This record gives sequence, structure tokens and C-alpha cells, in this order.
Amino acid sequence: MTVELSSRRDITLDALRRVAWEGEGVTIAASALERIGASRAAFLALLDAEPEITIYGVTSGYGQMANRRLKPEERAEHARRPPRAAATSFGETAPERVARAIVLARLANFVDGHAAVSPALAQAVAALLDGAPLPGVPLHGNGGAGEILPLSHLFTTLAEGFELGPKEMLSLINGSPCAAALIADAALAARGRLKLALAVFALAAEAFKAPLEAYAPELDDLWGDEHEAWALGGLRALMRGGARDRRPYQAPVGFRILPRILGQARRALAEAEAAAETALASVTDNPVYVPPSDAYPHGRALSNGGYHNGRATPALDGLAASWADLCLLAERQTTKMLDPHVSLLPEQLRVGDGYIGCLAMTQVGIVEEARQAATRTFLPGGEGGGFGQNDVATPTFLAWIKEDRAGGLFEAALAILAAVASQALFVTERQAPPALADLLDAVRADFPPVTGSRVLGPDIDRLAAAFSARVSGAADANR
Repeated sequence: MTVELSSRRDITLDALRRVAWEGEGVTIAASALERIGASRAAFLALLDAEPEITIYGVTSGYGQMANRRLKPEERAEHARRPPRAAATSFGETAPERVARAIVLARLANFVDGHAAVSPALAQAVAALLDGAPLPGVPLHGNGGAGEILPLSHLFTTLAEGFELGPKEMLSLINGSPCAAALIADAALAARGRLKLALAVFALAAEAFKAPLEAYAPELDDLWGDEHEAWALGGLRALMRGGARDRRPYQAPVGFRILPRILGQARRALAEAEAAAETALASVTDNPVYVPPSDAYPHGRALSNGGYHNGRATPALDGLAASWADLCLLAERQTTKMLDPHVSLLPEQLRVGDGYIGCLAMTQVGIVEEARQAATRTFLPGGEGGGFGQNDVATPTFLAWIKEDRAGGLFEAALAILAAVASQALFVTERQAPPALADLLDAVRADFPPVTGSRVLGPDIDRLAAAFSARVSGAADANR
């Protein structure tokens, strides 16, 4: 299948999932190509009609050279120069799905004519999504005032093979398509991660025999929060048909506040989804071309700060904080389950040949790593502490790296909690509730019940990897 773009409003979170996560191609509708062509012609007419006009990167130099006006005979050579010099970030590259997401988000500036590029260039960018591997987008050192460092890696090869005209090179590497792609990628992953989390925490509550009153339907209305009601209802549905003889008094705090913390994670997801939907369809080019109107018959080119996304980074930080908080809940539930004086479960969870107590120690390390990854992302300084115009850097890559790290650590913490819950059900000879039976089988396929001394690290590693794959596969699940 192929995603067709008639306008920038067609670049949605669902379209990105299809293109970036599922590998579909992209075509630009004939109506959009017509608009792109008309804007390109009007923009070139503007340059001819107003020879003294100042348009950043077109009639002037870049960055600290913005005060240098280009002579007419210099402009063509300036326009054709590929952005090699800006491709200075390095190291580990983003997943291919992220590179594809950036290319799709790049087209938001193009399809309604606001980048003032030619239809041929717009089609060439769309053709990058036809299935061939994309250039790697390095993750380290992306500290520019905009996104020219990662975008130069992605688009230099295309620029080298294309006859670029005025403004077109800048339209390839300016704006904030990376921010749009990164918050969208995080939101899609968070959907699957939250679905997994709900199931694993329900399995743990069942293994602990947590009283169901902490998840009672009356709380939906009493608490009055849609996201917490989602968590309450989800836990009830997953635990339906579980043990009738439950703990005779309330469970520890980590079990009772679970719907609240899961609700906060879903609230963070909702903000990430909203930020992504806005950013994906947003025109962020600098300078941005505004097509002709009665007042401006040749249109206008406006310098602006669209290359800086002010919403994506806080949304990524919100997700990372939720993963760190849920990591702590997973560790506390594991610890309480392993303590027979608290869990009222058999001693063999902690002693004898079936000893699994050291899993809790590993989880402590995971929690601390997640907390470090979830530190708030502040605005970075610019080049050389404020070199030239570029006095503030964009922080989105920094925030995405941390959020992605925190999310992966949370998946590992869930793997340990699931393994301990599986063991608790095993030693008490109980089955999982019907809605959790498949999850329990999947856990035991990678982490079989412990009946004698064995090295557990490889089992947890396999289960954590399986959980990560489950998150990716559920990225399109309803939230």
C-alpha cells in the first residue's frame, strides 16, 4: 500500500506508522504537485520582481554570514552547494523507522507550497521512501540551533544528484521534521509499551492476590480522571476470572496507587500524541514562503523560528518520567512479592533451589538507570556558547535518546516483574486469569519456571527482548 499526500494535513500519526513502522511508500497527489509548482513559479517571480529583497539563505549567506548579501551571479552557485559541511554529527545511527519518519515529516513543508521547491524535488524526497535503505542519521552531537546536522546526513546524497535552485537546499535541511518524527516515534512506541505494562502489572497483582477493591468500578467516578479510569477498567478486565480467595487486607502502596501512575503515563502519551499530530502537519521552514495574496501578489518569505519545536521535548520528558516512575513500581512490587512476610506467598520464592531473589537486585540497577535517563531536558547553549546567530540549540534529539533509553529499561523491569509473577503462580499451582493466559505462556517460553539453580540473566535478556518486540508490534494498538 501507499500513503498519498494531497496536503500537509494528510501527514498524521497513523500515516507515519504506516510509512515508518510498516514500510509503506508515499506518493504526492496531482493537486499537491500543481500547488507546489505554482508556489515555485511565484517565488522565482518574487526574486525577479524585487531584486533588492533580503531572503535568508537565498539572497544572503547562512548563519553567521546572514549579513552578507549575495551578488546575483553568486546565487546560482550558492543554491547548488550540497550541505556536506553540516554533516558533522556522528556515531550510532537512529533506527531506519526514524529516518523514514523524518523524510515523511519533511514533506509537510513541501506539499502545500510553503518550501517553494520544485515539484521534481518534492517527488525526489518522496521517492526516498520507496524501499531502498536511507542514509544513517547519527544520534550523537546534534547540538545545532536547528536540525541541519542530522538532516544534512539524510539529504546530502540526494542534493548531490539533483540540480538545486534558489532556496531548495535550505528547504531540505531547515525546519523541524526531526522533532516531529521523534515525538511521533516515541508516541507510537508508548502505545505498545503502555499496553504491555497494563498486562504485566495485572499479572503481578493477580500473582500477589491483591484485593480487587483497589481497582473497583466505583473509583472511576470518584477519582474523575479519564486516564485513571482507563487503567482501573483495564486492570479489572485483565484480572477477571482470577483467584477468589484473595489477600485478607490491603496490598502495599505500590499495588494500590498503580492505576494512578498508569493513568499518568497514559496522560503523558496523550500529550505526546497531540504534540506529534500538530508537529507532523506543521509548516516549519525558515524562511517560510507564504503564497501570493491580494496584498502580496508574489507572496512573501518570512524568517522565523519554526525549526525549533517547543512542545516535543517536554512531551518526551513526560514519557521518560512516566517510564522511570513505573520502573520503581515494578521494582517495589517485585520486592514485596519476594518477601513472604508481606506477600503471604511461599518461602521458596526466596530460598532453596528455586531462589530468584537476586532478580530484585538487578531491578534496582534498572530503576536507577531509568531515573538517570529521565532527567529533564533543558535548552542547550548554541555553537561555541552563542557563535554568530545560533545562540540556542534544539534539544529534541537529546530528549528522544533519553526517553528511548528509559522506555527500554522499563521493558526490562517489566520482564523481571513478569518472571517473578510467573514464579509465584507456579509455586502456588495457580493459573492466570483467561485474559492473561497468553501473556503467562509467552513469559514462560523465555523464562521457564525455576525448579533448580540456574543462571537467570540470559532468560531475562530473552524475555526483555521479547517484550521490546511486543511493544513494536503493538505500536498501532488503540490506546
